[in-house]
Amino acid sequence: MIKIYTQLTLIVTMCLSQASVYSANIEQGKKLHSQSCTACHVSQMGGDGSKLYTRDNRRVTSLTALNQQVKRCNDNVGTGWFEDQINNVVHFLNTNYYKFPK
Repeated sequence: MIKIYTQLTLIVTMCLSQASVYSANIEQGKKLHSQSCTACHVSQMGGDGSKLYTRDNRRVTSLTALNQQVKRCNDNVGTGWFEDQINNVVHFLNTNYYKFPK
């Protein structure tokens, strides 16, 4: 019973996180990304930092993984973004680089 409850909770959480990406503001995501992400990504990858998203061996391979990665970066860098701001950045990155199905 616990296993079923755990799986159901995971599925509902994933669906809710996916659904919130649909209502995201791409322009706000672009602004937040520019302010808080670009400098670090440039130092890692050179150029404008976008190679982090477009390289062949990228770690992020799904919309769920992208959401998790943006949350990890938010925690590690200490941007203090709220969930809607995270969703805005995820939407910006997915629209411009990843193009995962929604």
